[in-house]
Amino acid sequence: MGRLDVLSNRIRGWARPLGNAPGKEFTHMENQHLTRRSFIRGAGVAAAMGMGTIVSSRIYAQDDGTAKRKIVAVNCSPRRGQTTFRSLQECLAGAAAVSDRIETTLVELGGLAINGNLAAGIPLAEGEKDDFPSVAGVLSAPDVIGIVIGSPVYFGNMSSLCKAFLDRWMYFRQEGFVLSNKVAGVVAVGGSRNGGQETTISAVQSILMTQELVIVGDGRPRAHGGGTVWSGIEGGVEADEYGLASAKNLGRRIAEVGLMMHG
Repeated sequence: MGRLDVLSNRIRGWARPLGNAPGKEFTHMENQHLTRRSFIRGAGVAAAMGMGTIVSSRIYAQDDGTAKRKIVAVNCSPRRGQTTFRSLQECLAGAAAVSDRIETTLVELGGLAINGNLAAGIPLAEGEKDDFPSVAGVLSAPDVIGIVIGSPVYFGNMSSLCKAFLDRWMYFRQEGFVLSNKVAGVVAVGGSRNGGQETTISAVQSILMTQELVIVGDGRPRAHGGGTVWSGIEGGVEADEYGLASAKNLGRRIAEVGLMMHG
């Protein structure tokens, strides 16, 4: 068995008990279509270097300043293509405007099988699907310098899908903090102007800090905790110029800091 096979099995071991069928692929993404095969290619960088794990962002110091860098946003709403998705689009637009070296990807978790029980050591049921390994490969790729987590607000906190997804990040810690020094930020979308966006952002940020991610807010001119978007405004999220501006500023800040840190 080669190094890549060992690595792939280690990742799947967190996803399902030995013998279960591989999880289904996720297909709904913006700007990039990713499959398990592309995930294994990303992980294969580490195997080729003999590291036995996914390469962390510390590899960036070797770059000559011309390579493309990626910002990945993850929509943790169970509803695809709705207000959180739109807010993350604006965030990524802010990131892409910083430099032509920035590429963006938007991952939709809605409809994917993300079982948080695995973080507690509870195995999947026989034949149960799991899509976390594919998403994990996207986030941990060496050219990803920034991560945005987007969640709708439920009772002043993140969605259950978001919590299950972040619970599974125990894998990244076990593999040597592979997300260390990537830049991260949070976008929260609530039904009221003061509908729990900031408490949701704080809750997600507290989890991100346990991964040695570098947390940033939305930067100037307001410079608060992150993207705070109001979906209940008349006209919908598109009418919330203030909120969408905060999301866009967050994307800009993530790209700026990411390029400063990683070249």
